[in-house]
Amino acid sequence: MKIGLLTSGGDCPGLNAVMRAFTRFAFLNLPRPEILGFKDGYTGLIENNFVPVGEHFFDDLLYTGGTVLGSIRQPFKNMADPAEDGVSKLDKMVENYRRLGLDCLVTLGGAGTHKTAAMLSAEGCNVIGLPKTIDNDIWGTEFTFGFDTAAEVAAKCVREMHATAYSHGRTILVEVMGNKTGWLSLYAAVAGGAHACILPEFPYDEAALAEYIARRRENGARYDVIVVAEGAMTKEESTWKRKEMLLRRKELGYSTATARIARAIENRTGAEARVQVIGYLQRGAEPNAHDRALCTMMGAYAGELVREGRFGVTVAVEGGRITYNPLSDIAGRTKFITPENPMYLAAKSTGIYFGD
Repeated sequence: MKIGLLTSGGDCPGLNAVMRAFTRFAFLNLPRPEILGFKDGYTGLIENNFVPVGEHFFDDLLYTGGTVLGSIRQPFKNMADPAEDGVSKLDKMVENYRRLGLDCLVTLGGAGTHKTAAMLSAEGCNVIGLPKTIDNDIWGTEFTFGFDTAAEVAAKCVREMHATAYSHGRTILVEVMGNKTGWLSLYAAVAGGAHACILPEFPYDEAALAEYIARRRENGARYDVIVVAEGAMTKEESTWKRKEMLLRRKELGYSTATARIARAIENRTGAEARVQVIGYLQRGAEPNAHDRALCTMMGAYAGELVREGRFGVTVAVEGGRITYNPLSDIAGRTKFITPENPMYLAAKSTGIYFGD
């Protein structure tokens, strides 16, 4: 059995751990497995660039962050567009899939990766997806691998801001990754003891947020720690198209929601505000114990799906068990935080302010 394996999109903790589990299952349970690891995600499949993955290729990589196969983003929107030679990237991938005689392709990635995987499946390729993203925003799964580690890293950073914020009597805003959804910010705020949390799903009121900070100070609070998802926006901005929002932000002299909030707090309350962007620390960490265990279960389950010949699906966690969903149901859908979400409700009920 000949299997292609690739990691696409942004990296996250646990990619190597999943591939380790999958290859271990394959060499123990599949007939004459031959695994090709495509370099740099879909780029490797497009360019027919791969390395043979032997039985012990991933043996020592359970704890290693990132992906040893590499990853380059290939926007799914352009996959079917003809190139200068008249052949699209999608056509090249399908051609290489068939030329190599692959029995299936296993893709580890987020939303964009799943959209491309669904396109390949529609073209007749046998594809199995694995849900990777620190954003935890893939539809149909309670958790994605890499999220728990990233949340732990972000929460630690939030927690460590308390001491310096208190020392100088400042408001510190911690910017957390998450353009469309705020799962990472929400969990970091709760686990890091933040006073406020601004999420993409719930546009904030600038005046109300400043008033909240002012009330805290009037009531004796010396400092504030606020978590801000990078995709946060004001209620006014939420009515604009993205290009318009970015243009207006540039005209106003700031590029991010975090910078705008810091300026507003200083102007409206007089409190000294500082911004801390966590950035790629969230992506590059060594996967924690929970993620290593989840990765092992997901990777082994993907192997089981190959053995059963169940393709055109992606692995998922539902009700605490590992299962799968059709790629056609997942592609193009995003899992957002809703007002009924238990973690969101718990955060509100314990005093975290969301800027409304």
